[in-house]
Amino acid sequence: MGGTEFVGRAVTEAALAKGWQVTVFHRGRHEAPRGAAVLHGDRTAPEGLAALRTGEWDAVVDTWSWAPSAVRDTARLLSGRVERYAYVSSGSVYEFPKAPGLGEEAPVVAGAPDAGDVPYAEAKRGGELAALESFGAEGALFARAGLILGPYENVGRLPWWLSRIARGGPVLAPGPAGLPLQYIDVRDLADWILHAVETGLSGPYNLVCRSGHATMGSLLEACVAATGAAAELRWTAPEDVLAAGIEPWTELPVWVPPEGPEYAGYHDTLHRTGVEKAHAAGLRCRPVAETVADTWEWLRSLGGQAPQRPDRPQKGVPPEKEAKALGTAGH
Repeated sequence: MGGTEFVGRAVTEAALAKGWQVTVFHRGRHEAPRGAAVLHGDRTAPEGLAALRTGEWDAVVDTWSWAPSAVRDTARLLSGRVERYAYVSSGSVYEFPKAPGLGEEAPVVAGAPDAGDVPYAEAKRGGELAALESFGAEGALFARAGLILGPYENVGRLPWWLSRIARGGPVLAPGPAGLPLQYIDVRDLADWILHAVETGLSGPYNLVCRSGHATMGSLLEACVAATGAAAELRWTAPEDVLAAGIEPWTELPVWVPPEGPEYAGYHDTLHRTGVEKAHAAGLRCRPVAETVADTWEWLRSLGGQAPQRPDRPQKGVPPEKEAKALGTAGH
């Protein structure tokens, strides 16, 4: 469902590379990967699923992020003609704050399969319940992804860091450099989802690398290496970053401070999730340097301008704000 952008595209390309027959159902705004069969429709429009009224498939991969009712309608329509429904959910379905190290047993937010426009966490939980309603516990798979990075990213996190570091000069690097991160390369996510549907997995799985697989230091140093830029990472204490009025996660993508009253619980929730269930079920995560280098090559192939989802805010700290924090304003 989709199959032409970021996660959906990575899943489609990985399935085609395995020699699978792939159908993508999308609105037609972006070109589908070569080799995929194409069906057009708009899940938000009346009769928008008409193209899916006939046909049978082994599995569906659904990346929908908005109203759960769209997942409900799709799952109901395909029930009986599809064996497995893999819904790309999110670690956001867990109640906040989440204790560090908790896995899929952590409490989740309330959600409803019939809901319309609701906040992101409730939407993803509602999507899970919608798939469960039609496919049951044995046929519904919930890929609860965390932070997703890699080629095709249309959210603007890693592309912003690469573009900023490529400009060179002093770069505000939010510390500490050893701060552990959790994320997943979109291609590793795609590979695991295909493995999961092929082997008949069901239920929820947290899909990110182990905490500390990368750090803020290794991520940003990989950006410097990939771009070859004359950039100087100026590591700045979290309290100084916050004192400068810079917003974690949005203005400095990926990063959240490890502690502090205003952001208590954020780092543990985002970067200290229990993931052993997925790793025991075949999840493999490539080195951060590979993710960064491949994303840079993809970004260069687009002339340096990454696509941006219109429903997500622009990422990155404004240059004047960064300069002020670094004490380089006017230089």
